[in-house]
Amino acid sequence: MSDAPYAFPRAILFDMDGTLTEPMLDFPRIKAEMGIGNRPILEALAEMTPAERARADAVLLRHEDHAAANSVLNPGCRELLDYLQQTASATALITRNSRRSVEVVLERHRLRFDAIVAREDGPFKPSPVPLQLACDQLSVRGHEAWMVGDGQYDIEAARAAGVPSLWVSHGRVRHFEATPWREVRDLWEFLAVLRASGGSSRPGASNPHPGRASA
Repeated sequence: MSDAPYAFPRAILFDMDGTLTEPMLDFPRIKAEMGIGNRPILEALAEMTPAERARADAVLLRHEDHAAANSVLNPGCRELLDYLQQTASATALITRNSRRSVEVVLERHRLRFDAIVAREDGPFKPSPVPLQLACDQLSVRGHEAWMVGDGQYDIEAARAAGVPSLWVSHGRVRHFEATPWREVRDLWEFLAVLRASGGSSRPGASNPHPGRASA
């Protein structure tokens, strides 16, 4: 994102797998079991016949269920979300995963978000639609939010939606063209970015944001 972002975001939009939780899905294995080669999973599903899709969906859901049930939070995740609650910042979870896997992760780790957008809710990342939907639900404009993710689709969706993006690198070199507004190594560094942005001085920061959604 080339434009300067909102000084301190009114909302943070998070990816789930690889961003808030450690990556658990073995995508090459899932694609092999689905028989789709190296094509993106959800895009391949959309092109299948009903019978093919039913079989492939079962494969994907089985892997997602296992990953969700055994999910582990990335270091700094709980502290980051606690900080955002203290500063009255709204939060959304936007994922290409199924809603049922999201609910398992939220229940397992007792996480709460003000909005959740899963793949069943319509077009998925890299479409800007899920980010726009989350912003609408949170009553914020795109430039007032930040998108935080570890993948290419997160950054592409954010650029298309006009939302400043932060790419969580986990020490990797970025291999895609879409340029995030900022790169951070991990959630601890992102928390430092927020603190440096002056979140604790925002009006109403002592009052947690009401109405948070949970599993």
